[in-house]
Amino acid sequence: MRTRLPLALAIALTLGVTTPVRGQGMANLPDIGSSAGELISPAREAQYGAMYLRELRRHGYVLDDPLVDDWLQAMAFRLVAASERPGNDYTFFMLRSRQINAFATLGGYIGTNAGLVLTAESEDEVAAVLAHEIAHVTQRHIVRSVERAQKDTLPIMLGMLAAVIAAQSSGSSSSDNAAQAAIAGGMGLMQQRQINYTRANEHEADRLGIHTLARAGYDPGAMAVFFGRLQRSYRAVGYEGYIPDYLRTHPVTTTRISEARDRAARYQTTSGGSVCVMENDGRVVECVRSVAQGGSASIAHRNPLLPEHLSRSRLDPGAVGEPGLFDWARERLRVMSAESGAAAVAEYQRLIEGGAALSDAQRYGLGLARLRANQGKAAMAELMPLVDRHPANYWAALALAEAEFRAGRIDAARTRFDAIQASLPNSRAVALNYARVLGEIGTPEAGRRAQEVLRPLLPHAAEDYAFQQIFARASELAGDLVRAGEAHAKAAFLSGRAEDALNQLEALKRREDLDYIQRARIDARIAALTPIVLEMRRQGIGPGRG
Repeated sequence: MRTRLPLALAIALTLGVTTPVRGQGMANLPDIGSSAGELISPAREAQYGAMYLRELRRHGYVLDDPLVDDWLQAMAFRLVAASERPGNDYTFFMLRSRQINAFATLGGYIGTNAGLVLTAESEDEVAAVLAHEIAHVTQRHIVRSVERAQKDTLPIMLGMLAAVIAAQSSGSSSSDNAAQAAIAGGMGLMQQRQINYTRANEHEADRLGIHTLARAGYDPGAMAVFFGRLQRSYRAVGYEGYIPDYLRTHPVTTTRISEARDRAARYQTTSGGSVCVMENDGRVVECVRSVAQGGSASIAHRNPLLPEHLSRSRLDPGAVGEPGLFDWARERLRVMSAESGAAAVAEYQRLIEGGAALSDAQRYGLGLARLRANQGKAAMAELMPLVDRHPANYWAALALAEAEFRAGRIDAARTRFDAIQASLPNSRAVALNYARVLGEIGTPEAGRRAQEVLRPLLPHAAEDYAFQQIFARASELAGDLVRAGEAHAKAAFLSGRAEDALNQLEALKRREDLDYIQRARIDARIAALTPIVLEMRRQGIGPGRG
């Protein structure tokens, strides 16, 4: 007996392909008149973006390192200040994966894999990828792609239904095949629409990203250079080999690379420091004053809205020949993304055995690798000469202070940490690294000192996972158990364990020694967490699930 294809099944199959694989959006449209905001409010976007980051952290994907964060934030917000919408909210974070990838998601949350930095050969190239992702956020590509998919669904679905009805009413033996062909054709059409839409978004993000690069003082040609390197590496392994994640979500073609190179060639820096956009015939379209010239290899860009230690793109802008911070950040990421300290040491040993002369940045990486492998004295031997050669480099100084601690020279380590903190009193990275070591000392005095070091950061640390972890330990040692409990709950929440955080706060609230202010603070936190926990339960995310 011939089986007819139910009409309901046809509709179900049609609706099943309307959700895009990766959200990206429309052309450069003004906010006025756009209906994208009707799908999801900016506040809801931010809520889902934050939830996404917490889930990534819960599964161990996020690389929470204060020094890497400093470098990433300084570069990213330098780009944001030069973007189309600098007033947008952004959250930049690093993932420990060595896959080559970066992505933007709802609420301005932008992630970068360690592997992308390891593949890049300059800070300009990393900035190019970030500028591209920032453009996806400014143009609301994620939300608009969903909007476009919904608009495409109805006309294509009606055409599919008409074809199915015609096939079913024909009564011929080939009606089922015709119906299935109609559905397959409709599905293919919607998928092709999404592909075309994604391509348009990628080209728009390239165009706006290159403009942002130039205005921020980075090399606008770095985008084409990085894309070309990815394409060459892909071709080297062959189409049957590994395809980087970035190429799966950001298809790179020869045409796209050529267009990026041509756009970059239109930007010229004048002798006065302005960046001008030129037409092909040489006419000037726009000139923008740029503080930095030439990206990471040039004079440091200074953003008056950022602290001094975050506004520098060089370790010591006044020192002639001082290497850029990118090289040191890349080696730090190489060590922190390795499977273990021993594996990181082995990577550098292979370089040495292959006859390579390690640069100072690589020597720093080897010192970190030995630290991670619990080889304190060997780490000191690597790091001491670096501190002598680069006295302004507080990354090397912090690593040496930790190496001294691991080698059992606790007093020397604390003296060095104190000196670094005195020279950089507002540095989050310095405070967190020092307080973490004090927490490992484990005495009440060390706990009180750690609290003192961390206290200036407290007003701005509500969403700072690393801070809450270290502050909880410091408060425990100092005997401040209420503060410790609150910090543990915040750390649990930020690591994707919202229900655990709520339970910890409920237990903390039952303490009889709480004063009025402490109880009010805990009540307010419980009230804020409860709807988030309920939403996560609704989505099946919680202890033992998701």
